[in-house]
Amino acid sequence: MRSRLKLSLCALFLGLAFLSACSTPSSGPAKVSAETQPAAEATAASESQPATQPPANLPKPDVNGNHVMQYVKDVVAFGPRPVGSQAHAKLEQYILSKLKGVEVEQDKFTAQTPVGKMPFNNIIAKFPGKKDGIIVVAGHYDTLYNRPDFVGANDAGSSTAVLLELADQFRGKPNDGYSVWLLWTDGEEAFVNWNKNNDNDWGSRQLAHQWQQDGTAKKIKAFLLVDMVGDADLDILKDTMSTPWLSDLVYKAAAKLGYQSHFYQLENGIDDDHIPFSKVGIPVDDIIDFTYGYNNVFWHTPQDTVDKLSPQSLAISTDVVLETIRLLDAR
Repeated sequence: MRSRLKLSLCALFLGLAFLSACSTPSSGPAKVSAETQPAAEATAASESQPATQPPANLPKPDVNGNHVMQYVKDVVAFGPRPVGSQAHAKLEQYILSKLKGVEVEQDKFTAQTPVGKMPFNNIIAKFPGKKDGIIVVAGHYDTLYNRPDFVGANDAGSSTAVLLELADQFRGKPNDGYSVWLLWTDGEEAFVNWNKNNDNDWGSRQLAHQWQQDGTAKKIKAFLLVDMVGDADLDILKDTMSTPWLSDLVYKAAAKLGYQSHFYQLENGIDDDHIPFSKVGIPVDDIIDFTYGYNNVFWHTPQDTVDKLSPQSLAISTDVVLETIRLLDAR
């Protein structure tokens, strides 16, 4: 992902010195200058409708953070997991092994990349609901290409683990709300340079196009992306490239659970896996902490290790996703 910095009003008192905490580190690739405007399906009328109670049989937001952390540790144990590597293939099989008894779709494809033809695989776990519509929760599972020193505990170990925990929460339980699809996206990271030749979001761009073509996009009520959500010092940014009403709903979910202090202290435009879906008219929100260490110093470095994460942050992130789904079902 890449950032487009904008300081929020509530963070002005932090001073200009903090601005660099959310910007791309000088040693990393330059940010994408995307000008995409997020999709926003909700009308004023739908926003004003009285809320109803969420279906009683939905999982309640109270996950075990230690359990999610164990998933992170399992994922990191494979080592660096770039597209095309043996570790990446082993992680695919690990994810699939944790989805026994669940309807799973594998979106496999090959694409010409700056380093040659590469295989990709988006993994989709589907949990049917009784309401007409789909909520997608997504996160990437690949790590940086050609970086044998990068194990990516937060990026993308945390997103992989949160989705596995969500699968545990929904597996085998009746769902009176919208269908929930958990999506492990592939190829989020660039092979050479994020800025050039669409060298990013490979899996998301493929699947967004496919869903637009086959009509799935019109059925999706919300697309929630989780990325870098395990930071021990959790500070989820308000992404200005996300759909405003959905971003507000995520904050409402966080506040309802008492986690609002971990959300939206800063605003930041994030170019991430949600953008291809926004472009095809799907409401999106990127739940991301892009202040990973002072001046974002741990991002895309060998220091992105398990000791920088906490079970509490992983539990908060997962709980807020669950509560957001409950609020979406109640709309």
